[in-house]
Amino acid sequence: MNERILIIEDETAIQSILSELLTDAGYRIEVANDGLEGITKFREQKFSLVLLDIMMPKIDGYAVCEMIRQESKVPVIMLTAFDEEEAQIKAFELKVDDYITKPFSVKLVLMRVEAVLRRVKEREDQAEEMILIHENLRLDRTSRQVFAGGKMIALTHTEYELLELFMTYPGRVFTRDNLLNQVWGYDIACEEKTVNIHIMNLRKKLDTDFIETVRGVGYRFGKEN
Repeated sequence: MNERILIIEDETAIQSILSELLTDAGYRIEVANDGLEGITKFREQKFSLVLLDIMMPKIDGYAVCEMIRQESKVPVIMLTAFDEEEAQIKAFELKVDDYITKPFSVKLVLMRVEAVLRRVKEREDQAEEMILIHENLRLDRTSRQVFAGGKMIALTHTEYELLELFMTYPGRVFTRDNLLNQVWGYDIACEEKTVNIHIMNLRKKLDTDFIETVRGVGYRFGKEN
């Protein structure tokens, strides 16, 4: 487990409890005794999550959270004695990911930490799925933009749809009929030359040989690993 957690908490007893709990769970732990030390340590290292008290010397947790949010989207869990609705609303307005009131169950804290980190991992995985990469070729599904060697390539709607299909299934052989069905939405044998022309134009624009002709069958993108 590579996740490093920063605990910003001025009560040494709570520091010890949280440090032992999370270390036993496999996390790497850094501890700060006040808000100023906390933001300093946050800027010095990369953390997967921050556990943050509100009432602390020098800089309170609200101010620390505001500073963190100006620089990072790292998940923040506030762990505080304040259980008033107003305090929680203020925390969530600062974009904390969770809010736990003291006294707390150590099991609950561990489960909340794991849940927040799991959500972050799921968001990262979903974001990765929106980007398709093959060597120097990059396709962004969100913006529908394609880059080759860092340079944006202007593709027609159909050329983009073809490339996205190829890059989604690298190594898979598509017949011309397959491509007509999945990109154009119909299957007419006499229109196979349409596929050939679009593949030729796509190859020319990308200036690569990633799209391979499988003689007598169709086309495939890249090679099988």
